[in-house]
Amino acid sequence: MKLVRLLAAVAVAAPLLAGCGAGTGDESGSPSVVASFYPLQYVAERVAGGHAEVQNLTSPGREPHDLELTVQQTAAVSDADVAFYESGLQPAVDQVIDENGPEHVVDATEVVDLEPASAEEGGGPDPHFWLDPVRLGKAAAAFEKQLAEVDPDHAADYATNLRALQDDLTDLDRDFAAGLADCAIDTVVVSHDAFGYLSKYGLDFEAVNGLSPDAEPSFAHIAALHDLIEAHHITTVFAETLGSKQMADALADDLGLETAVLDPIEGLSDATAGEDYLSLMRADLAALRKASQCR
Repeated sequence: MKLVRLLAAVAVAAPLLAGCGAGTGDESGSPSVVASFYPLQYVAERVAGGHAEVQNLTSPGREPHDLELTVQQTAAVSDADVAFYESGLQPAVDQVIDENGPEHVVDATEVVDLEPASAEEGGGPDPHFWLDPVRLGKAAAAFEKQLAEVDPDHAADYATNLRALQDDLTDLDRDFAAGLADCAIDTVVVSHDAFGYLSKYGLDFEAVNGLSPDAEPSFAHIAALHDLIEAHHITTVFAETLGSKQMADALADDLGLETAVLDPIEGLSDATAGEDYLSLMRADLAALRKASQCR
């Protein structure tokens, strides 16, 4: 009887153990990719085309900063053929990659130069690099290289897909530069400090909250924003799709301003489920042009 029970236990455990090997791909033999949040998922899917399965670790509607991995997600990272993430943004992902990550890992911070955050944030790196299409293109190139190493049979397709993506990102960069080149108002008030990479197009961004969308601004900071808004004749305070709109709404109400949405594109939501990175960036451009009275 003991032998029978032992064999039964082994039979039950075998499928679980078989799933613990790294770099096995899915049952169809396609490479498996985990991306830690939406912009990286978008890049991975564009580059992979139909040749790889891409899993986003951050569920739609969730802030990527707040990610906690399930047991299944932890196993998915360890078993992936390629893991695509940004170190420092999501500690739970950093930990599993450091402890038991796959052989092929793309850390965006190793290929993209991060700008420092505002002085109020202590001068640390600003993680929101994907709002600069040029920087996102560099991360895409690093991902394509790793995916081609994993799946050389489709390397030519991955290279073609990368070129198409980079063409789209180059066009987007040019449209932002042209669309924001001549604006009556050059200061933008946003709900949290996520838009610094758009400063390359000539706008200054002032945040109600800091890098964390849940941070509480001081009374002195709110008073300074009041003065700034009046001095620059600002008409609009921008809230976001995923974060709380409470502080932006309160500031706008106090000064009789309009509110609008500027999406940091950290993830999709119910309202943006039918959109993608490119369409959301172009919606941001249109919103900035309107609020800044660009010609």
